[in-house]
Amino acid sequence: MSTRYPPPSPAYRPGPAPPPSMAEDGAGAGRTQRRVARLLRGRPGDPAWARPALLGLLLATALLYIVGLSRSGWANEFYAAAVQAGTKSWTAFLFGSLDSSNFITVDKTPAFLWVMELSARIFGLNSWSLLLPQALEGVATVGVLYTTVRRWFGPAAAIIAGAVMALTPVATLMFRFDNPDALLCLVMTLAAYATTRAIEGGRTRWLVLAGALLGLGYLTKMLQAFLVLPAFALAYLWAGPPRLGQRIGQVLAAGAALLAAAGWWVAIDLLTPAASRPYVGGSTDNNILQLTFGYNGLSRLTGGSGPGGGGGGPGGGAFGGATGIVRLFQADMGGQVSWLIPAALIALAVMLWVSRHAKRTDRTRAAALLWGGWLLVTGLVFSYMSGIIHPYYTVALAPAIGALTGIGATGLWRIRHTGFARGILAVALVITGAWAWVLLDRSPTWLPWLRVVIVIAALGAAGLILAGPALRAATVRGRAALAVAAVSLALIAGLGGPLAYSIDTAATAHAGSIPSAGPAVASSSGGPGGFPGSTGRLGEGQPGGEEVPGFPGGSSGGRADGAPEGTTRGNPGGVGGSTASSAMIKLLTTGASGYRWVAATVGSNSAASLELSTGGEPVMAIGGFSGSDPAPTLAEFKKLVSEHKIHYFVSGGIGAGGGFDGGGSGEGLAGGPGRELGDSSGGSGEFGGPGGAPAGQTGERGGSGDLAGPGGGAASQITAWVEAHFTAKTVGGVTVYDLTSPQASS
Repeated sequence: MSTRYPPPSPAYRPGPAPPPSMAEDGAGAGRTQRRVARLLRGRPGDPAWARPALLGLLLATALLYIVGLSRSGWANEFYAAAVQAGTKSWTAFLFGSLDSSNFITVDKTPAFLWVMELSARIFGLNSWSLLLPQALEGVATVGVLYTTVRRWFGPAAAIIAGAVMALTPVATLMFRFDNPDALLCLVMTLAAYATTRAIEGGRTRWLVLAGALLGLGYLTKMLQAFLVLPAFALAYLWAGPPRLGQRIGQVLAAGAALLAAAGWWVAIDLLTPAASRPYVGGSTDNNILQLTFGYNGLSRLTGGSGPGGGGGGPGGGAFGGATGIVRLFQADMGGQVSWLIPAALIALAVMLWVSRHAKRTDRTRAAALLWGGWLLVTGLVFSYMSGIIHPYYTVALAPAIGALTGIGATGLWRIRHTGFARGILAVALVITGAWAWVLLDRSPTWLPWLRVVIVIAALGAAGLILAGPALRAATVRGRAALAVAAVSLALIAGLGGPLAYSIDTAATAHAGSIPSAGPAVASSSGGPGGFPGSTGRLGEGQPGGEEVPGFPGGSSGGRADGAPEGTTRGNPGGVGGSTASSAMIKLLTTGASGYRWVAATVGSNSAASLELSTGGEPVMAIGGFSGSDPAPTLAEFKKLVSEHKIHYFVSGGIGAGGGFDGGGSGEGLAGGPGRELGDSSGGSGEFGGPGGAPAGQTGERGGSGDLAGPGGGAASQITAWVEAHFTAKTVGGVTVYDLTSPQASS
């Protein structure tokens, strides 16, 4: 018997809209009623359940991503401070500056900041105006994925795809956080929709739109947006309707659109004199292309070194576990995204098999190339890159996993009368249930009953599907009831684990640069990523068991959630939500208008927290994110001090050996002793471990070095010069130097 996927039922295909009645013709009220009915009922050819199911999915996604959104405060303060700067300066808005006086940028292109900055300009800067755009981008991603899958495979496949996307734990995390990945995920999914439309009709404009969207993806998170390019290009070159020569020309036109969409901003950055724009954070030479192909490019793949980049450490990239084909399934990343990867890979294999004899433009094969290529290329890059990689990067896999799972499940269900389909469905369910058991067993004290329920559901669904032929004697109503039972059990088996992880993630406050979804699990890294007592949850893992003000949590020195030492949940020591003392705030804001920067400190995270605490007063981040960028030089800093453009130097920034005051008592800044803003023993930077940096500096993104130590780079030299020529005083437990009052002997 043929195993070819049948096309979706004709009931799934939209038909012509019914003509309006004479009473409604030309009547505004009638048109409004028809629009409302179309919104609630859906397309005329859709089954009655389709539109309510979509609206329910979007509403549930919105609730998951939005309810309690403010509990994470500023989330990643590094980006929150950049948003704040963008609300005060259009130059900062354009270039992505960390401070409103435009000393240095964040280490990414700025498009993801623009959405949050526009929201904050309209509604004022607060946690909601910062994070709500991210959540809405998540809801939009689910909606776009639904629309894309539905066009070829019907609403049932689309609902499953959207639900898988929405409930992927790392998606719940990222769409409630202020990192670039939220907008990146939306842009790539939009590009997949445009490519799908191009494959349908062969129209150049759709392919050009896909290229332009990926150009916007570059402006969001640089080269990561291009990981889907091979899949999109291959899908169109293989399955596009026009002749091959025309298809090649259309792909080249899409490439030109990509370059234009990304290049306009790059040209502005390159052509603007360095003195008229901020330093490009993370680069070695103040050049956006060096940042693109250096720290955010080859260094990510190969683990190269240098200021602002490189250094993955032995055995693989920082925080992602050892490199290799199973990295996505290890403890660091497994619970974030891998729940349905086995099912998605099975679906991909089936889609390619059943379409092996189909015509070139077959849509099942085209979808396999598009979504399967997305999953395989991105997944393999993440698996083998030996530079910096964080578990939350895997949100980029969620749309592809959702699409493949939805298409595969519904395609096999439609041919479940064949032994082939029943066997594949049963195998996929058993593997999914078994893998969920493994993932949940990594947190043995967290909902221990859930893994049992999931395995029973998987076995029950598989059994009902395999028993299909034996149940043919049942009544029509009985067979329908058994089908409903099988589908319900399958949904529990496939989505029970991700749902529980996502609810846990949404109910928890996260902060810092390396957040993580779900409960704490034993780390497989054995190095970076396996920091004892570290967490991406606000108030957890803080030494001394102190809570971050205004947030729940706290611990007795380990984890607030009771996880054992040697487990990993997120950011090492996360400083998100830490605040300066009232004495420090008063010091920095008094007379602030007379200075370009109210203070300077080593490291962007230290500067960001001070900016957020003072309501946006500009603070110079010496050395950028980790204090290792060559900006400013000692000579440049001396010149700015002599021109009275910097008021104070706040000692003890990132990498300076302990607390914000250089190893102080933890007074004045929240987070507990020795774990204050920029703490080198566990700040919120992307710690890549020691090594690969000039003498006296840290390795990739902070590490364990001492930026303020002798023999280091510019940050060390500046710190030493300030200490030698200005008098220290303590403000709220923090060491501060007034740069307008040098010592008499100086």
